[in-house]
Amino acid sequence: MRLTRRAMIAAACLAAAPAAMAQGDYPSRVVTIVVPFAAGGTTDILGRLLAERLGARMNGRFIVENRAGAGGNTGVAAVARSTPDGYTLTMGTVSTHAINPGVYAKMPYDHIKDFAPISQVASVPNILMVNIDLPAKTVPELIALLKANPGKYSFGSSGAGTSTHMAAELFKVATGTDMAHVPYRSSGQVTQDLLSGQIQVSFDNITIAWPHVEAGKIRALATATPERLAVAKDLPALAEFIPGYAATSWHGIFAPSGVPKEIVARLSTEVQAIMREPGTIEQLKKLGVDPVGSTQEQFAAHIAAETKRWAEVAQKANVKIE
Repeated sequence: MRLTRRAMIAAACLAAAPAAMAQGDYPSRVVTIVVPFAAGGTTDILGRLLAERLGARMNGRFIVENRAGAGGNTGVAAVARSTPDGYTLTMGTVSTHAINPGVYAKMPYDHIKDFAPISQVASVPNILMVNIDLPAKTVPELIALLKANPGKYSFGSSGAGTSTHMAAELFKVATGTDMAHVPYRSSGQVTQDLLSGQIQVSFDNITIAWPHVEAGKIRALATATPERLAVAKDLPALAEFIPGYAATSWHGIFAPSGVPKEIVARLSTEVQAIMREPGTIEQLKKLGVDPVGSTQEQFAAHIAAETKRWAEVAQKANVKIE
């Protein structure tokens, strides 16, 4: 019996060793956080902030790699196919992990089965903006202008299926208006064409748009939020005109399925701690970003709810990308 008991203990220790070593040695080399959008956007800003803070807290090196394309699908799909060892992560968004599954006819990954949600990092309000020369200074005036000229005006987004695209589609469905969609590869390109008048309307993250609004180069009409924002108290919320309207972007970090649970749990703990740091909170609040830092379970529940909600919007707006 004694030998059997010893053998059982030894076997248990051997089974636990790889997991313990994985957690204890991690990270022993560079960890890549894939941002599935171009540099300079909100996802990129948050990814780089997280890479810096995680590196400092975990005594390792975290870097960002931008892989844009297909509304975020290109970069995220690459992470889904990567070795599940914790050294390749991705900054997912409401687009890649809630909207795209409902709008793309064929997805290159399963946003639930192929990933382990680590933590929702932040929530980022979108704002409704128009070219400064457009004869609409309020939301009711914009709705009236669009109804009087169906299909005449265009809106830009950072890609088909992105949160900025679907925010406009939700607006169209709720107001019975019609605008042509012009997809771009980045928010920067959208902003430039909105400034020049190539497009007349856009929804974009407040982090990208607000400096141009403050400079008087773009006219902001409303926030795409249920309530007004502290950083823009004079700007009405779209919900004041369209009851129940909400189209907030969110960003979170994911590992591919199969990464040791101990590593995922440790990353989640560290991200939650980072989002509670006073320095992080202050830095993000200045950008109009709300830090979240959710648990794995909270993030998974949020993804499920958002997937259902945006699938319904896509169906009503007849948005389908082949």
